[in-house]
This record gives sequence, C-alpha cells and structure tokens, in this order.
Amino acid sequence: MKIDIQCTVFDESSTYRLRDLCRLCSVRAQFVQDLIDEGILSPKGKHPGDWRFGAVEIKRLQISIRLQQDLRINLPGTALALDLLEEIEELRQKKLQLEKIYALEK
Repeated sequence: MKIDIQCTVFDESSTYRLRDLCRLCSVRAQFVQDLIDEGILSPKGKHPGDWRFGAVEIKRLQISIRLQQDLRINLPGTALALDLLEEIEELRQKKLQLEKIYALEK
C-alpha cells in the first residue's frame, strides 16, 4: 500500500495572504475572520486585501482547528486554550533556562 504524504514547510520570515492561508489550512475566509475578531489571529495589515499571516498565525490557526474539531471548543474557549498553551510553553522555556543556570553553578 502506497501512502502519499504532503507537507508544507513554513519559515519564520515568510508571510501569506488570506487566500493562501485558507488554501493551506483548508478553511474559509469567514472562519479566519472569526478568529481575528476573537483575537486569536493578528494579521499584519489593516484590510483583508492587505493582511499578511506569518508562521505564528498559521500555527495558531491549525491548533484552533484541532481544538474545535476534536474537542468541540467554541471560539472564546479556543482563545483561552491557546493563551494557556503559549503560557505553558513560555514556562517550560524558562524552566530549561533555570536548569541550565543551576547546572552551571554546581
């Protein structure tokens, strides 16, 4: 059995238009607009035609999709969950830094 796997590599400096974001993540523009209205996504640019989305927004969009599809979390819950997940990641990074400092002191 042959399995076809496709992936897209995002680099930190690349930006994508709304149309590209919708195609990459298989979502409608209205869903993206709803995420922007909820504060989940923050595109650069003032108008939909000018919006540019970076790797951070793509990751947040993908996580939002999973939270809504898999756990059936609404938009406000998704925003809260994303904030908490990001805070956990920050705390993990700080913990690693402290562990490195503590290891150097020994």
